[in-house]
Amino acid sequence: MTGTPLESEKRPISKSRRTVLRIVGGAIAATAIGVAGYGSVSSAATGQDIRTSMTIIAPADAGGGWDTVAREMQQAQKANGLINNVQVVNMPGAGGTIALGNLSMLEGQPNNLMVGGTGLLAATIQYGSSATLDDIAPLAVAFEEYDVVVVPADSPHESLEDLVSAWKADPKSIPWTGGGSFDQLVVTDLALEAGIDPVDTTYISSDGGGEAIQALLNGTAGAATGGYADNIDQIESGRLRALALVAEEPIEGVDIPTAREQGYDITLTNWRMLAAPAGLSDDDVDGLTDLVLETFETPEWRDAIERYHWNERLITGDELDEFLADEHTRIEQLYEEMGI
Repeated sequence: MTGTPLESEKRPISKSRRTVLRIVGGAIAATAIGVAGYGSVSSAATGQDIRTSMTIIAPADAGGGWDTVAREMQQAQKANGLINNVQVVNMPGAGGTIALGNLSMLEGQPNNLMVGGTGLLAATIQYGSSATLDDIAPLAVAFEEYDVVVVPADSPHESLEDLVSAWKADPKSIPWTGGGSFDQLVVTDLALEAGIDPVDTTYISSDGGGEAIQALLNGTAGAATGGYADNIDQIESGRLRALALVAEEPIEGVDIPTAREQGYDITLTNWRMLAAPAGLSDDDVDGLTDLVLETFETPEWRDAIERYHWNERLITGDELDEFLADEHTRIEQLYEEMGI
């Protein structure tokens, strides 16, 4: 393929190992806020059969991706009588690690589930969280969302190769943005594939996908990575130009070439998972896993999969343990390359 970077040119040859920034002050303050949430969850659903009462923790404010997953699960379980009483509790803070810390305090209490995913795993590394995924019981990865690389419709960059060439010539000349820490990881991965030091890249943090899109449209940013579902309306309206889909292979019904097809092997996905407290019996773990899998088979959940453009990817058991370990290594390396 013309313009495809050679293997020897892709990643910078020598990288000093950098220390991950520990954002301790903010995490401590957020932990203090989260203690009240722990009390409400603990008292809401303990000591009962999991089919009687359940609390689903969304580790973010209402309206975000994790909250959407929690509420779609709640709706599916209610509509199909899978649980008598199920509630959603929002517990935001420190990229989800406040909720993670609270879930780790519910050891042995099976009437609690929490939504997590790539962003939560990333936050445990970024913030140096005392609680990690080793302190809870991951049950299943449910689906993944793909990022897209986009530019404004009037951008001079007609292809990913055009964009990367200009970026490589002057790394600080193209301000990037994205809707969260996951999107910045994708930019970092692309920079490494292109042979650009991520530390030299200009990245403008945005509070969500909507703000990132506005940064593109008003000229504050020149390129962005963001969720396909967040950007599809702007792409179809012609306000944004999609240059690449960040996926392992082309997706049926999505007319956007993958970055891999264009010579840049970036495939990091924004996956979502369900987890429970640690210290559960094998019977409780099996029962919760069965409950989650039953939820995924309901008409309401199937509708949500289609409505939000989620790509179903079910991972459980030993395969899940291996997957999470690999993702931890991968994300940790990206943060080290970012110098934070």
